[in-house]
Amino acid sequence: MWKTLGGLLGVLFLVAGCAAQPADLPDASPTPPVVPTFTETPVPAVTDTAIPEPTAAPTAPPAAATPIVLADLEPLPFAVQLPSGFRIGMYASGLPNARSMALGPDGVIFVGTRSEGKVYAVLDQNGDYKAEQVITLASGMNTPNGVAYRDGALYVAEINRILRYDNIAAHLAEADLPAPVVLNDAYPSDAHHGWKVLRFGPDGKLYAPVGAPCNVCEISGLYGTITRMNADGSGLEVYASGIRNSVGFDWQPQSNELWFTDNGVDNLGDDQPPDELNRAPALGMNFGFPYCHGGTVPDPEFGGQRSCIEFTPPVQKLGPHVAALGMRFYTGAMFPLEYQHQILIAEHGSASRSTPLGYRIMLVRLDDANNAIRYEPFAEGWLDGAQVHGRPVDLLILPDGSLLVSDDNAGAIYRIIYEPA
Repeated sequence: MWKTLGGLLGVLFLVAGCAAQPADLPDASPTPPVVPTFTETPVPAVTDTAIPEPTAAPTAPPAAATPIVLADLEPLPFAVQLPSGFRIGMYASGLPNARSMALGPDGVIFVGTRSEGKVYAVLDQNGDYKAEQVITLASGMNTPNGVAYRDGALYVAEINRILRYDNIAAHLAEADLPAPVVLNDAYPSDAHHGWKVLRFGPDGKLYAPVGAPCNVCEISGLYGTITRMNADGSGLEVYASGIRNSVGFDWQPQSNELWFTDNGVDNLGDDQPPDELNRAPALGMNFGFPYCHGGTVPDPEFGGQRSCIEFTPPVQKLGPHVAALGMRFYTGAMFPLEYQHQILIAEHGSASRSTPLGYRIMLVRLDDANNAIRYEPFAEGWLDGAQVHGRPVDLLILPDGSLLVSDDNAGAIYRIIYEPA
């Protein structure tokens, strides 16, 4: 099942409005919908759980990498609106169903997929921050959505297990990869919300979520959690629970707190419940699923069993049904200082809303105490009326401070840069 495909990327164009997975895309409306921007008043941050001390004193943004020519961005065949000074271009194309991304050695970007069953390696061979080659490292896998890289090894999350490929750089050009090390195969095999993201935390542990195997249902065991384990696969434990389907998380760079997105339930109406941005500074916190949604919405079926006040509320309510996926605290040196340690979220786009919403990158601004104070658009244009040009999935900060955005609908990765006036 393993094979290697190589080839130089030419100048490829996305097909406007190409079809997404049938279950993901909303029905097109004959009248172009008006897409509102939701600016919910943030729920106060959690104050009843001890927050761990920062492991290091706050530092200034890292020094920028060697300047490169920014004018060579390959334009997109559709318009994306960005704040003044920002530009977007094509980084790589020809990656069907590109989902989670991880930065590997020498600028290699590892990319997982959900429906394709493949893992890609995207190579920037001359250091110009534009990919020249895409290699299919693996095919025929069981929803290998999650990828991570550490100490020379590539980690891949299938639905029911976590795999490790050692010394991956030495095998990029081989016809067959070596057999993987199975780190842990104790995860459920349910396909519904079974795809995972995979990242190493500042504690050195490997984190992976387990979605609920339903729209809404009572859960137990590993379902509806974020788990973590040691790097060798031992010590699997539940870090946080009461989570319907998290497909993105990151750690606040000064406090090392875990923050994550969560997708709200369907079938409660166009505007309920919101998706969530949550904060989990300590082990053992519960975020309410299936009893409470968005911090304040009791579930019609299960809400009578538990009260919303029993659970940790969101730090920020996101747009309803926007399918908030990948998120990152911006830590690069390219963007203006006002973006440092702020949160960027990829919203994949609504599937259960009569008027589509999402299909964009949103910015959550934080104050000095890490309270969410604004939720606003950063990059929009993947949804143009009823026309869907793409669906953002994951975000990755490159060493020069630019931002990569994967798009599973277009099979592409974009790069966002900032050019001072």
